[in-house]
Amino acid sequence: MASAVSLLLLSSPRPLRRAAPVPALRSQARIPLLLAHAGETALGVGATRARLPAPPPRASNPNNDNDNSGAVEAPDRLVAAVAYLYPFLDGVHHGRFLLAQFPLFGTLLSPLAPAARLFRSSPLTPFLLFLTLYFAVVRNQQAFSRFVRFNAMQAVALDVLLIFPDLLVQSFAPSTGGGIGFELFQSMESTVFLFLLVCLVYGGGACLLGKTPRLPIVADAAERQVM
Repeated sequence: MASAVSLLLLSSPRPLRRAAPVPALRSQARIPLLLAHAGETALGVGATRARLPAPPPRASNPNNDNDNSGAVEAPDRLVAAVAYLYPFLDGVHHGRFLLAQFPLFGTLLSPLAPAARLFRSSPLTPFLLFLTLYFAVVRNQQAFSRFVRFNAMQAVALDVLLIFPDLLVQSFAPSTGGGIGFELFQSMESTVFLFLLVCLVYGGGACLLGKTPRLPIVADAAERQVM
């Protein structure tokens, strides 16, 4: 009995096996998965936000051209349309050949005959009208809107352009009524008259409708003069 007890005491005891902390390992393994899922969710939200279209920019009109027909008052339309009569009346003499060939033009323009006679009543009338349009209308920001001043400036610039055909008429007008030189002179005169007539019809009609016409050659110059 004693020998059996001593043998049991002297024999080395077996180490106890501890159970692996499985729940702890599983919880630690879940942490990276949760972080990865959270990152994917954040990326998805960011990508969704990036895909959303940006709102369209608001249309701006820094020049305030009054292109909307409802925004331009009736007196402004009338004043702007009448301003285009000035260059036409100042250059109507260029249409003498065309009016002689086609009397229909004279019939259509007969309502403007009183204004043409008044315009030619004095040599100072064109110059006084020029000063009135430029200084009393174009430069008068307090009394007139930009719509009126821009169209008045186009009419003034158009009248300034008439200096060149007038100089050609005075310098190179043929003395006789025949030959190729006279035909070229007649064509130039008729072209100037038709150009002035188109500017009158287009510019005046657009102003009466409340739109801002932009005439060729003179529109950019008028834009720089009107602040």
